Amino acid sequence: MLPFLQLVARDLYAKHGSDLSRTVIIFPNKRASLFFSEYLAKEAGKPIWAPAYLSINELFARFSRLKLADPIASVCLLHKVFASVTESSETLDDFYTWGEMLIADFDDLDKNLVEADKLFSNLSALKALADGYGFLTDEQRHHLQRFFHNLSMENTSDLKARFIALWNKLGTIYKHFQQELQTQGLAYEGMMYRQVIEQIHPEALPYDRFVFVGFNVLNKVEHRFMRLLQRAGKALFYWDYDTAYTFLPRQQAIPFVHEAGEFILRNLDDFPNELPKGLFDNLRQPKRVRYVSSPTENAQARYLSSWLRETLQASTSSAPYGERQTAIVLCNEALLLPVLHATAPYVKELNITMGFPLQQTPACSFVNALVELQTKGQRHNGRSYHHEMVQTLLRHPYTSLLSPLAHGLDHELTGKNRFYPTLGELQRDAFLTRLFTPQHSPEELLRYLAEVLVEVSAIYRAQPRESEELYNQLYREGLFKSYTIVNRLHSLVESGQLTIQTDTLCRLLNRLLSGASIPFHGEPAVGVQVMGVLETRNLDFQNLAILSLNEGQLPKKNVEASFVPYNLRKAFGMTTVEHKNAVFAYYFYRLIQRAENLTFVYNTSSEGMNRGEMSRFMLQFLAEMPHAVTHESLQTMQSEPSGREVAIAKSEAILAQLRRRYHAADNPNTFLSPSALNTYLNCKLKFYYRYVAGLSTPDEVGDTIDGALFGTIFHRAAELAYGYLTTRNNLIQADDIKQLLHHPTKVGELVNQAFKEKFFQVAAHETPHYNGTQLVNACVITYYLRQLLSNDLQYAPFTLEGMEKRVEEVVEIETSQGPLPLRLGGIIDRLDSKEGLLRIIDYKTGHKPGPVGSIEQLFIPSEKRPSHVFQTFLYAAIMCRQLSPARQMKIAPALLYILKAATEDSSPMIAMGASKQQKEDITDFSLYEQEFRERLTALMKEIFDSDTPFTPTEETEACAHCDFRKLCH
Repeated sequence: MLPFLQLVARDLYAKHGSDLSRTVIIFPNKRASLFFSEYLAKEAGKPIWAPAYLSINELFARFSRLKLADPIASVCLLHKVFASVTESSETLDDFYTWGEMLIADFDDLDKNLVEADKLFSNLSALKALADGYGFLTDEQRHHLQRFFHNLSMENTSDLKARFIALWNKLGTIYKHFQQELQTQGLAYEGMMYRQVIEQIHPEALPYDRFVFVGFNVLNKVEHRFMRLLQRAGKALFYWDYDTAYTFLPRQQAIPFVHEAGEFILRNLDDFPNELPKGLFDNLRQPKRVRYVSSPTENAQARYLSSWLRETLQASTSSAPYGERQTAIVLCNEALLLPVLHATAPYVKELNITMGFPLQQTPACSFVNALVELQTKGQRHNGRSYHHEMVQTLLRHPYTSLLSPLAHGLDHELTGKNRFYPTLGELQRDAFLTRLFTPQHSPEELLRYLAEVLVEVSAIYRAQPRESEELYNQLYREGLFKSYTIVNRLHSLVESGQLTIQTDTLCRLLNRLLSGASIPFHGEPAVGVQVMGVLETRNLDFQNLAILSLNEGQLPKKNVEASFVPYNLRKAFGMTTVEHKNAVFAYYFYRLIQRAENLTFVYNTSSEGMNRGEMSRFMLQFLAEMPHAVTHESLQTMQSEPSGREVAIAKSEAILAQLRRRYHAADNPNTFLSPSALNTYLNCKLKFYYRYVAGLSTPDEVGDTIDGALFGTIFHRAAELAYGYLTTRNNLIQADDIKQLLHHPTKVGELVNQAFKEKFFQVAAHETPHYNGTQLVNACVITYYLRQLLSNDLQYAPFTLEGMEKRVEEVVEIETSQGPLPLRLGGIIDRLDSKEGLLRIIDYKTGHKPGPVGSIEQLFIPSEKRPSHVFQTFLYAAIMCRQLSPARQMKIAPALLYILKAATEDSSPMIAMGASKQQKEDITDFSLYEQEFRERLTALMKEIFDSDTPFTPTEETEACAHCDFRKLCH
């Protein structure tokens, strides 16, 4: 089947020959002209005088003495008119969205030649219009009566009264707004259309022949314009349609009108087609049709690779399939990037007609990061910034390319856990100084963005254009587009046309950036076409894959707001939701009517706004068309994590690495800690990942406090508290503790200092700024510290032997490679003594568990293995051999659970026993030391045993919170 544009080119050339110099061909969009020009050249087969090509918008703009107004400046001007007419004090920030809506209504009423005086007249006069004026059609009168039925004039609520008050002034606002625009030689599009149609004289137009090709729905201005040219004998009309949805068989008293053919039928009656009806029976011709359901959006893109291979390899002598005859149509244009990745390896030429989204370029993300930094990121009157916004900017590729110090600064701030880095910390070089200079007003912010984007452009100026890849070209264009948008806003603010608050400016800038796109450059008539729905107008393809053909995507959901209620729009002939649904129905059926190989893909997922339903047009096609349809389903093909056990054998290289890490003589500052040994007992594979391979989660700056950090701050606060109590000597007296507890602010000051050191990491003289969660944590730690002091008040007097004390011991074990000296050790939270008893205390902020059954239980991997007791026992074993003979003291390992510290029956002593009845407090660890050391030595030998691999734990409940779960599944 010949494409529609080729039929038009053949007919036009046959009727009017090779001199088309005074002919203008008007299309709904510009893209069709590129294909038409090629078809016309082929028909002529020789050089000819080509016609002019215009879109309908360009046609009216050419015949108007007014220029199209900037949309942002238009809203600003409308706001001034609105404030003057209504005497309202509403700010531009509050008005902006309403202003855009109002201009859209004005545009629609002008394009449909609505008499604004009648539409925006007093509602009483409008009601009289509905009741008595004879020139209204029955349908118009019906919709007006329905409007007044819904808007009762007798029972007026506050909301209705406000609507009526505003409505009565809209006509004045409309007139004054147009007068202001005309004074400046400007117009919005509908105003320009109306001005042209009211002043145009067909005989004075510069063309002898106007050829309208491929239109569908016409507004009143376009219809009148065509009628004027038709009467002047200057117009030709080429309509594209199919008899399957226009000339339907009459089976009832009232013939059914298909929504796709609703407007075409009117056009054919008013402006007869130049092409014969016999060329438009294609939709019922044989076709291959597939309905493909997809579980996700991205799965549709992955499906294209197999679809393209199959489609491009298939060919017949009569109708070869090729790239040029193939198109991929995206109902959801967000699929562009996945589609590009999926199709690139399988096609020689790819032509993209829909534009690359600006918001997916580095320039857009950089601008957004800068705006976030200068608006939400500023702290302390611009003297510092929030770490999250700083981190985003420092890690952006543009910052890394323009500042060699950015990566090191990011690493430094992360290491220091700096939540609110100051300007002095951030301004390390010229580019970082520019980035981290506070901006306060909208004008300052826009100037700052423009200047930074100019600096970023140096990255691309240094690269030769000839060697650029596709994405580099797109990113260069994205930078220019971003700069253009920012600079335009800056000029409006600087000139006083745009007076706006920073928050509204940010929303406006984000809307402009997210709505902009970058055109692709290439040969449009070559290769597989990737298109949006609107770009398909007038174009025909043999092979079509339509993606995201879901209800809500085609037709699009219509949620456009308007000041003009639905029934009034209907009564005055303005655009309604039915118009838009009919337009999309026409787009769909017109696109597929000449295609031979059709694949409709839809997403069955019901997540978010998508209901997982195929488009109504697919259901209509099943019910109305005679074609056999094949139904297929895509699978995500996500395999379940493998059940194989990950076991890492101890090779010679791994054993050598272990020995080097823990050899006592080689590494005097490295020891096997209780944490490492506990990790091995809990999961051997986790021990390998962390302590052999050296893997860890990346450091991040966080303003939240997890359990480990909470404990660190508490430990430091306790250390500071007991440092305060032992200023004169190490004896802790009950009166000293009482004095500290009754000091109104001292305990809080100690906690605040601990927060400064361990969390905020600021100098002692600086004042940290807590957020709500941090304040709660500070209060809880203060409560815990007071509980600890209250507990010690009952135990005092006692001698504080040490806080956060490092202890270590060298132990030699036998391995297959010979004897190996290992250093055991760790940090004891607190050592205190009283009456011949030396307590080794470990602070715990969790809940107290039950008693320990035996020493053996500490070395058996289990979900309930008391790892905290293992740690304290290890310290006790080391201290048993470090006490001098002169100090005849018993060593007692202890765990102080802060939550239970102040209760009467609370004791930090560790109980040992098979049951509650048999348990006894351990007050002399020497009784258990030998058994503990024997099992500890066996454990260390196992770690260095070449025959024992590193295997994962069988207690899989602990895996849910493991940092390495994605490695071993």
